[in-house]
Amino acid sequence: MSILTKTNDLGFFEIRLESIGGLGANLAGKMLAESGVLGLGLNGANFSSYGSEKKGSPVKSFVRFCEPDVEIHDHSPIEEPHVIGVFHEALHKTVNVLSGLKPDGIVLVNSTRDFEEIRRDLKFPYGTLAVVDAMGIAIDEHTKVNTSMLGALFRICDFLDPDSMREVIKHTFQKKYPHLVEPNLRTFDRGYHEVRFQTIPAPEGVQGMRFERPQPLLGYATQAPGGIIRAQGNSLLKDLSGSRQGFVPELDADSCIHCANCDTVCPDLCFVWESGEDKKGRAQMYLSGIDYQYCKGCLKCVEICPTGALSMRREEPGYADSHRVAHVFQ
Repeated sequence: MSILTKTNDLGFFEIRLESIGGLGANLAGKMLAESGVLGLGLNGANFSSYGSEKKGSPVKSFVRFCEPDVEIHDHSPIEEPHVIGVFHEALHKTVNVLSGLKPDGIVLVNSTRDFEEIRRDLKFPYGTLAVVDAMGIAIDEHTKVNTSMLGALFRICDFLDPDSMREVIKHTFQKKYPHLVEPNLRTFDRGYHEVRFQTIPAPEGVQGMRFERPQPLLGYATQAPGGIIRAQGNSLLKDLSGSRQGFVPELDADSCIHCANCDTVCPDLCFVWESGEDKKGRAQMYLSGIDYQYCKGCLKCVEICPTGALSMRREEPGYADSHRVAHVFQ
């Protein structure tokens, strides 16, 4: 008797994890597949897709499961998943995270917001939406987002055995990082128990989300003559909020001495300055705020600040927009 709750025409149950570099989706996919294969005897495959190996860049991790008598010969990216795990809720601004989702599919989102807000942003009209505060759990337990997301994914994939993942967690951390075993077990359990669900039934006969394969903007028919590179060599026009891992710098203006150390180490155009005069009437530049449009959350400014005027805070929905001091470029 099959233990897989549903499969596609090839006999696969498929999971796609949407994330950014640094949140551990690659390792989560590996551990998820390992748990199903070693713990339940399923056949499974896992691989990831990403560009440059750096924090903040988009990452996809793919997991396929099938019965032991079915062989996996398909190693192509998963286009029509049964489950999608969104590790970073701002990804929808740059990536179509729901691409190819089946009508009865489940989407898991790492977020603190309510269901209606998330549905609106994702343009998710029907199906099951699961929400877990994976970042909050990770902060409490001093672990990473991926373990709490794994807990929620195991609640969604009810054919998987949570005890097998607990063994995988022990095996993964015990040798090199034994002090992280218990915190990660607690993180996994909290993700499993704290995930929330809302289901809106799909209309009868409705098709799933159409899969869209990103195409290059310029090709042989649209490339400018001479191979001109049109993209600017800076982030002036870009919104980097999708590359942040959940934290932003917070400015306490009263503690700032306007030393510009933060501006020196900032890799982007985050800090906004205005001219003024000091007490002796001499020209002086003063820090007026942070333009969060360009902030990717590297927190180098927090490390370098000599007075503690810049501190790390967890990013909450709407915080960056309401506290942004915008650049005015002439």
